[in-house]
This record gives sequence, C-alpha cells and structure tokens, in this order.
Amino acid sequence: MKDPRDVILEPILTEKALRLKDEHNQYVFKVDRNANKIEIRHALEKRFGVKVKSVRVVNVKGKPRQRFTRAGRIQGYTSSYKKAIVTLEPDSKFDFLENL
Repeated sequence: MKDPRDVILEPILTEKALRLKDEHNQYVFKVDRNANKIEIRHALEKRFGVKVKSVRVVNVKGKPRQRFTRAGRIQGYTSSYKKAIVTLEPDSKFDFLENL
C-alpha cells in the first residue's frame, strides 16, 4: 500500500471547491495520477482521521498556453493532473480547512 503522503498531494482551493465544502461537505484534492478511489479513501482516512462517504475522480488535461519572449513565441501546455472530489460523512470535517 502506498504512503498517504504520496497519494494526497495538495488541496485545491478554488471558488467552486470552497462552495462545495460549505454546501455539500465535499473537499477537492490534487492526487497522484496512479492512485485509484480505494487508495484515496484509505489515505484520507489514515492521514486525517475522517470518515469518507464517497470519492469521485477526474483526470484534468493540460491546457495550451502561449508565452511571448524576446526570441519569439513559445507554445506549450500546462501540467495534467488527477483531481479527487471527496464527500465526507455528516459528522466528519477537516480541521485545517475550516478557517477559509
């Protein structure tokens, strides 16, 4: 089994993610690209001591970006990543996100 610190990379704190947290007790995390739903669930329960009700996973593709320099135009892509939307049981909360 993977280490929980390797599975859960960072929380995603966008306006939509904060609205999901307030209205539906759902939290959004950037996770390892090779992690599955079961590994994400076990990592969250072990690392933060919460009860997970469900996990949804989305593969986010990188967006095309252009950058202009003195040498000309450079074209590339942002990084692709995997995003997990986690619904917690009604009596569970993350303590580190409550002040947002």
